[in-house]
This record gives sequence, structure tokens and C-alpha cells, in this order.
Amino acid sequence: MANTKAIEDTTERKKLKRAARKKAAPKAKRTTPRGSLKKKVRKLTRGQSKR
Repeated sequence: MANTKAIEDTTERKKLKRAARKKAAPKAKRTTPRGSLKKKVRKLTRGQSKR
């Protein structure tokens, strides 16, 4: 995306960003599911509560 830090006017900045987004090539589809690298939460033990 284009660097728009120098532009102070927010509406002008928005226009430029949108134009850049339209020009950019579409992102490829995901090969792995989202959050696949997240640490899995283990189920707590059933039965008597631990103190």
C-alpha cells in the first residue's frame, strides 16, 4: 500500500488508500486454517474439583 503518512487531510488520505487497495493484487486463499498455530486449550479434568 502507498505511504500516506505525509498527507494530513483524512478524506484525501482515504481516497488514496482505497485506490491503492483496488490496484493491489488479490490475496491468495489460505492454505492452512486460521489460528492453526494457536496453542490448544486442554480440557480440565472431570470429577472432583482440584484445590
